[in-house]
Amino acid sequence: MHDLQGLDFVISEAGKHGIYLILSLVNNYEEFGGRPRYVQWARERGQQLSNDDDFYTNPTVKTFYKSHVKAVLTRVNSITGVTYQEDPTIFAWELMNEPRCSDFSGTQIQDWIKEMASYVKSIDSSHLLEIGLEGFYGDSMKQLNPGNLLVGTDFITNNQVPDIDFSTIHLYPEQWLLNSSEEDQAAFVDSWVKAHIQDSDSVLKKPLIIGEFGKSSRIPGYSLQKRDGYFVKIYNAIYSSVTSEGPFSGGVFWQLMAQGMDSWADGYQVVLEESPSTASVIAEQSRKLSSFTHEKRKENASDMQM
Repeated sequence: MHDLQGLDFVISEAGKHGIYLILSLVNNYEEFGGRPRYVQWARERGQQLSNDDDFYTNPTVKTFYKSHVKAVLTRVNSITGVTYQEDPTIFAWELMNEPRCSDFSGTQIQDWIKEMASYVKSIDSSHLLEIGLEGFYGDSMKQLNPGNLLVGTDFITNNQVPDIDFSTIHLYPEQWLLNSSEEDQAAFVDSWVKAHIQDSDSVLKKPLIIGEFGKSSRIPGYSLQKRDGYFVKIYNAIYSSVTSEGPFSGGVFWQLMAQGMDSWADGYQVVLEESPSTASVIAEQSRKLSSFTHEKRKENASDMQM
């Protein structure tokens, strides 16, 4: 378990600075281990697996995932002495970053979510739990997806699992709508956000967070001004929803980096020292949201005293 000492440090430092963490329990992709690594481990132990989608159905692989979940949730932080499952610095657990599967009926991922969400809650019922979805709809509503894309998930049914506490979307129009105009991408952003706000509000009755969004400096036409404008657009949608008691309640951009992390850069990185204008946009959103929340609490407190 020594490989989690780095995470011990991250959680400890976050706690000192009043930062709350959403911790993802596995990645869909090869980076950081991911779903393919679990399948590889099972093959090494004699399991006959046809492809990486067996991650969702093979009993041995599922046991590996559960063992990992249990090890993480019950870990005692070597710095703070607090067990992860009892640490208030952890805001939520994420079952998997961007789960995808070639079973477009949606059954495999749906069954996996039910089983694993229940397992996480059986160990840790005090933290919030989300899936890690990008927001793609299932076959009956695929017209809302970019290019009618199906990835084996369904925003509605997946998030209706009772153990899932809030829904998530990701937003990468320049990747999902290749060769489309900036106007088309901007229109897609509006419709994607609007559809998920409506569904979270009227169907799911659960909060919605955008778990990833950004603009890549590696895509032609990029400018810092455009990135800042995009952040403002997303943040305004969140603020508008929060102040009208809607479900869209937070946004996490991809990805914040410190100076000197160039080898990890993917074009989406935000280095605050190098982009003071972006830092200012982020700070302004934080100030507006905290100010609104503070006023709301004061109102509620005075209502209770009346």
